[in-house]
Amino acid sequence: MTTRIAEAGLLRLLAWLSPAFPTGGYTYSHGLEWAVETGDVRDEATLRAWLRDVLTLGAGWSDAILLRAAWRGAAEPETLSELAELAAAVAPCRERRLETLAQGDAFLRAAAPWGGEAILIRLARPDGVAYPVAVGALAGAHGVEEDAACAGFLQAFAANVISAAVRLIPLGQNAGLRVLAALQPVVSDVAAETRRAGLDDLGGACFRSDIAAMRHETQYTRLFRT
Repeated sequence: MTTRIAEAGLLRLLAWLSPAFPTGGYTYSHGLEWAVETGDVRDEATLRAWLRDVLTLGAGWSDAILLRAAWRGAAEPETLSELAELAAAVAPCRERRLETLAQGDAFLRAAAPWGGEAILIRLARPDGVAYPVAVGALAGAHGVEEDAACAGFLQAFAANVISAAVRLIPLGQNAGLRVLAALQPVVSDVAAETRRAGLDDLGGACFRSDIAAMRHETQYTRLFRT
């Protein structure tokens, strides 16, 4: 029975974090578009370094903490509501806020067959619920293993930015896959390190990435929303 429950959780997680799940993730570059234009990210090596920093020092770190907090508070509407408000407030700029709220809203609406839309209605946030909070809350409600949900979310985030890089740099598909493979230990480390982290540990030092997101808003030509 335990094996079947774990398998059911894994299947849900694979469905929710699949590139085919309609969160609109392909329309966001997390500021990468500006970084490519300025030459900060120009090849496989610089993309790998950029994403390593974002995962360990930027949004990856904070989103993992938010996801875990939502997972643990999935049965407590008041806790989730406060967490959703905090997650929206800590976004460092308008485009980052758009990125996380729009994807979280789309995620919960698409996850209606699993009760996702009910979470969105219960939290009563018209502009959406931050993406990591949305995933953490739904995963916790369905008993999806916490560490798996955290690692899966980080892996999906990295894969989405790499997908944008393949189109922007441009970078070959094989090079993109090499970057994703190289980042798997980083994903595992962040997932492990955030296991004991709390909301007081939110924050980072990935300033160039934050500036990229801010500058993207006024970038002359744009393919992505952020």
